[in-house]
Amino acid sequence: MDGIVTDVAVGVKRGSDELLSGSVLSSPNSNMSSMVVTANGNDNKKFKGDDKMDGAPSRVLHIRKLPGEVTETEVIALGLPFGKVTNILMLKGKNQAFLELATEEAAITMVNYYSAVTPHLRNQPIYIQYSNHKELKTDNTLNQRAQAVLQAVTAVQASNAPISGTTVSESAVTPAQSPVLRIIIDNMYYPVTLDVLHQIFSKFGAVLKIITFTKNNQFQALLQFGDPVNAQQAKQALDGQNIYNACCTLRIDFSKLVNLNVKYNNDKSRDYTRPDLPSGDGQPTLDPAIAAAFAKETSLLAVPGALSPLAIPNAAAAAAAAAAGRVGMPGVSAGSNTVLLVSNLNEEMVTPQSLFTLFGVYGDVQRVKILYNKKDSALIQMADGNQSQLAMSHLNGQKMYGKIIRVTLSKHHTVQLPREGLDDQGLTKDFGNSPLHRFKKPGSKNFQNIFPPSATLHLSNIPPSVAEEDLRTLFANTGGTVKAFKFFQRDHKMALLQMSTVEEAIQALIDLHNYNLGESHHLRVSFSKSTI
Repeated sequence: MDGIVTDVAVGVKRGSDELLSGSVLSSPNSNMSSMVVTANGNDNKKFKGDDKMDGAPSRVLHIRKLPGEVTETEVIALGLPFGKVTNILMLKGKNQAFLELATEEAAITMVNYYSAVTPHLRNQPIYIQYSNHKELKTDNTLNQRAQAVLQAVTAVQASNAPISGTTVSESAVTPAQSPVLRIIIDNMYYPVTLDVLHQIFSKFGAVLKIITFTKNNQFQALLQFGDPVNAQQAKQALDGQNIYNACCTLRIDFSKLVNLNVKYNNDKSRDYTRPDLPSGDGQPTLDPAIAAAFAKETSLLAVPGALSPLAIPNAAAAAAAAAAGRVGMPGVSAGSNTVLLVSNLNEEMVTPQSLFTLFGVYGDVQRVKILYNKKDSALIQMADGNQSQLAMSHLNGQKMYGKIIRVTLSKHHTVQLPREGLDDQGLTKDFGNSPLHRFKKPGSKNFQNIFPPSATLHLSNIPPSVAEEDLRTLFANTGGTVKAFKFFQRDHKMALLQMSTVEEAIQALIDLHNYNLGESHHLRVSFSKSTI
């Protein structure tokens, strides 16, 4: 078992041929002094224990048919929802394990639950039954890693009340032992997709699951390795590194979660052990129980400036390098598809202009075509592949005009303009020469201000004559509620304005970006990472 002697074995009298690696199982009537454990595995004596019926309840459970690469933490996680786990023994060569719970009642609940719901580990059904033995005694020197993981879990159980709403596969473990990493990405000028994360982190071991989401206006991910050791190696190697040249800085910490419960396989979450999962279009990917657990986590990552950023001093040069597509990762290039397919649009409301304005937050939109025969879908051509990826990662699943839109890469490589003289009812528009492109200038400050859609908007280019009340009224007229407003202290040309929902903020940005406030001042609107 990973550097631990594994050829010490004790046979146990049982129909299913339980074989224990370097351990002693005790029954109520067992005579421990008659046990002989040898190091060669050939002359073990049979343990004359309690010869009781297979089905009789015991707090020791025998788990069979485990996948080869399964870890102690995954096995412990099976038992945690039912009560305290007091011991574990892994028999990797046999694909078996023994799990001891604190009480027989907890074991009975667990067996009853899993007899109704077949447990799976790594997409493989496993089998759980009562062991013949009442107690599990393990030789700690031969079972060190399993014991270390168990002690870590026990420490958390002792210090934390259980997370309310925790489901069978979400349980806590101390950060140093967790196979789950919490990843925050700073300076996110360009998108970081789930596949990019998988490509980077799988160099350190098998990546089982990834969930990506936005929290506190930052792109974050939870990533589960098969083994806590791999998580530790990945953290040491990657914390503070940039994914692309001079941007997209990784900040990595251990999560308190030991197992991620992924419900859907899509562009925001994936369980690589379960290709059968549905895509769950439009569903939130972060399970409420994980969200609750996540909210309890405190770490350096939440403290601005706690980790010194590794970005190069000149942010403009960084942005220019990123814009030129000189990415620091093999296999991820700026040359990918520039055309997006956007579906589930509100066909009564959507126009090429509204799509240009919203998608223009994440890149320079060249052309927009609303499909003639399917007006709830549109093709949008961005200036480069990085911009299309960025728009897709931030806008897929957002609400626009009351509908959750889906954004994917199109199989088309350009958006065709209608033939000359053909009236397509204004469904296609060329924005190639628009003065409203945000990213034309290399090193523009706009590169540093790309954030996911949020309820708080950043306003700029406000003339001196326009007061707070004027702006509150203007934004309330877009159909939403203005919850808060704040001018920047040093510069009244800029302000933060908070709507009551992200959807309202999206609507307000579409309606009011480039709005003429008079005195030749056109309002600039973007999403903010701040809250008021």
